Amino acid sequence: MTDRRSFIRQAGTMTAAASMIPFLNILGTAEVEAAIKNIEHLSPLEAAEDEDFWFTIRQSYTVSSNIINLNNGGVSPQPVVTQDALDRYVRLANQGPAYYMWQTIGMERENVRKQLAELGGVNPEEVAINRNSSEALETVILGMNLKEGDEVLTTNQDYPNMISALHQRELRDKIKVVKISVPVPCEDPSIVVDRFRKAITPNTKVILICHVINLTGQIMPVKEVADMAHEKNIEVICDGAHSFAHLDYKIPDLHCDYFGTSLHKWLCAPFGSGMLWMKKEKIKNIWPLLAHPEPQSEDIRKFENLGTRSFPIEASIGVSINFHNGIGIKRKEERLRYLKNYWAEKVVKFPKVKLNTSLKREYSCAIGNFIIEGMEPKEIVDKLFLDYKIYATQIIHDEFKGVRVTPNVYTSLNELDFFVGAVEKISKS
Repeated sequence: MTDRRSFIRQAGTMTAAASMIPFLNILGTAEVEAAIKNIEHLSPLEAAEDEDFWFTIRQSYTVSSNIINLNNGGVSPQPVVTQDALDRYVRLANQGPAYYMWQTIGMERENVRKQLAELGGVNPEEVAINRNSSEALETVILGMNLKEGDEVLTTNQDYPNMISALHQRELRDKIKVVKISVPVPCEDPSIVVDRFRKAITPNTKVILICHVINLTGQIMPVKEVADMAHEKNIEVICDGAHSFAHLDYKIPDLHCDYFGTSLHKWLCAPFGSGMLWMKKEKIKNIWPLLAHPEPQSEDIRKFENLGTRSFPIEASIGVSINFHNGIGIKRKEERLRYLKNYWAEKVVKFPKVKLNTSLKREYSCAIGNFIIEGMEPKEIVDKLFLDYKIYATQIIHDEFKGVRVTPNVYTSLNELDFFVGAVEKISKS
């Protein structure tokens, strides 16, 4: 009942800016309310298999009938309520940009900051709103006070933009970047912790670790690595691009010092929205990526000194948060894991098909990766799209390769059945 009431209360709340927009209408609220009421008696695991409920959620998206989108890991669509809010904020801004953007819509950033902080279980004064994980994490990587000879430890499966940022500091500041390898898949967290531990030297100052690796969906033992690192006075940066609004946790649970995420992935917020979090006492030590009059300020807002930006995008984040809260993170996580296991448990039975992702709940959720022996990933994704209009993405790594598959809450079992049939035919071709 709490989830349902919370959803209706939040979805129906008009912000100062939105209330000025003519004929504002939150579509689908009544239908989603009824659907949530119908599953209140079910556990999250049981709700994950209630197709009537998830059919209603699907209707809250403008899903294409021309393709089956199984690459939500790159970027996810927004529910209709977010699309509508964004459109109306844009229209309002264009009635008088300088006034409505700076004096009205821009003021919503503080409300969104509070919503994001509540979602992450942190202090609003530790949350900065930006455009994506890359901007959030590069703010930290490029803003840390590192000197020649200092070492940063990470894995060889971290996101390319983060690796590029580290290598830029390597070239510019003569730091050293050290990378460890992670088993694919990995079902023993102690292996990861031990490999990090063994790679630490007296010069190691920072560890960068993904919470969920984008390549395979591997869930990493961030808390254990952070606890080990802190014993040696090493700071920890967590890349939460693929875990925020995907897994049921709060940022402090990870014990990291810095955290960045994209909100246009699993939160289904507008494209080009992200969040940076760092411990309050760390803020003064990080130089802003974009110059600020007081670069050593303790105010988290120094990381938002972008100038003119898309105020409508920022203001609309709150609508996606409300939609996400209406579903409930526990239900959402279980549904996403159910969808991954639904297709993965079937395709792994086909000759020549191998999974690069664990099926155990502790080590993966929505994201899965498979390969067909004797075929290149590009050949597989091309066949999936050209012959079946299924959109997935290839993954090429020095140590493995495969096809990444990422459904989302609007994905139907019929679509996954069609995908499974396509993989079976391709594997036998």
